Amino acid sequence: MALLGIIRRWYIRDRISIREISRRLDISRNTVRRYIRSGAIEPSYPSRHSSSALDEFAPRLSAWLSAEAVKSRKQRRTLKQMFLDLRELGYEGSYDRVAAFGRQWKVGQMERVNSASKSTCWTDL
Repeated sequence: MALLGIIRRWYIRDRISIREISRRLDISRNTVRRYIRSGAIEPSYPSRHSSSALDEFAPRLSAWLSAEAVKSRKQRRTLKQMFLDLRELGYEGSYDRVAAFGRQWKVGQMERVNSASKSTCWTDL
């Protein structure tokens, strides 16, 4: 992050006080002091996990996606149809969350397939 570089450059090279840096950047003195003392190059923030309305229905949606994946293309249900089925079961969220879940599920499946194919490759040929 550029902010840490600016803080370090002003403090170490330009000899600007912590109070002046905090005033110029409009951040807390304690934050400036913490950035100077830490050896971190970028600030790290804890990963944020907020609950979703879809969390309750995620196992069922995963099962549906797994079942649909083995069907032929013309026999598969779309995510829109699965969303409507979830609505009947009491899901009150938006279609966007269902679509995002479907995209992530697909990426996870592709990663599993790729890692499985890499582990079964013949390297002794």
